[in-house]
Amino acid sequence: MRRARPRPRIRANGRTVAALALTTAALTVLTACGAAPEEKAETGANGVKSADATSVADFGGMEKLVAAAEKEGELNVIALPPDWANYGELIKTFQEKYKVKIKSETPDASSADEIAAVKSRKGQKRAPDVLDLGIAFARSGAAENLFAPYKVTAWDKIPDSQKDADGRWYNDYGGYVSIGCDAARITTCPETFADLLKPEYKGKVALNGNPTKSGSAFGGVYAAALADKGSFGDIQPGIDYFGKLKKSGNFIPVESTPATVEKGETPISIDWDYLNAGYADQFKGKGVDWKVSVPKDGVYAQYYSQAINKDAPNPAAARLWMEYLYSAEGQNLWLKGYARPVLLPAMTEDGTADKTFVAKLPAVEGTPAFPSSEELDKAKATLSENWDKAVS
Repeated sequence: MRRARPRPRIRANGRTVAALALTTAALTVLTACGAAPEEKAETGANGVKSADATSVADFGGMEKLVAAAEKEGELNVIALPPDWANYGELIKTFQEKYKVKIKSETPDASSADEIAAVKSRKGQKRAPDVLDLGIAFARSGAAENLFAPYKVTAWDKIPDSQKDADGRWYNDYGGYVSIGCDAARITTCPETFADLLKPEYKGKVALNGNPTKSGSAFGGVYAAALADKGSFGDIQPGIDYFGKLKKSGNFIPVESTPATVEKGETPISIDWDYLNAGYADQFKGKGVDWKVSVPKDGVYAQYYSQAINKDAPNPAAARLWMEYLYSAEGQNLWLKGYARPVLLPAMTEDGTADKTFVAKLPAVEGTPAFPSSEELDKAKATLSENWDKAVS
């Protein structure tokens, strides 16, 4: 789930879902009609169609993949806020490097909205070619056979635990749940989930979206569970925690965005560390002194995942986009946005990781662990059933 995507992910921060993103129902209505795409041309070696290519070798090499993508000339993306993990620069540099125009729609949509768009726009030219999803949605989308298998050139460098064995999705970048705080408005910034319960933070604590739809908010609840005797297999303590936070008056039902932070409406925001760190840069000179800490009592890290729409109207461009994202250039641009790219360990070893960007990452103690697909599915179901009751 993405912010609800790092929307109001602090919407400017991220992807938000409720206020700015289209709801799944609305998205379906708006996309119910549309012209079908032209027949996908055969390209590459052995007459393999772009839509069936499972690696760059099927195109006959990178040059031919580039040629096929530039012939299509377009790439449809969705839910990619320019201020989320440096996506603005990634989109800009991709278009400068290749003759492919990126059409970016509904930047603040959620992962749920992305999946809805894939389903409702099947056969349409406006269907999203590629997706950036919360891991739970990547796994469920693969189970529904929505994604095309494709293994990027850097496939072998992606840890097995961070990718689907068939190449239907692979993790891209990630970060830790963190607490962002405006030190210009808050005398003592909280650094743990236990701190957030203090009465001095009444009416000041917000999430970046609804956790049943937003990946960043989902991560916040998971981290709270770990801080309050929960586990990957039991997210209920995190839901109960936010119930207590709401009852105390500290938690407010406002999606945190850069705009709400700047106005002082959400001076404390629980969000991914790369988004909060990016806000610190964004707010300089605007009267906001944004501090970021990763709570020691609830250390939770999560990656987002990339996937290619099985029915992408621009299948070659979709595969070229993946190759770019998993190149050293693409991975370093995520790193520049304070996100930890999935290839960072390999790039650190081979010397291609930008050390300047690495040095700016928020400090974290310990090695992160990750929930299994079964644990994520269980947590998602528990949230859907109990979240509204806990915070109403």
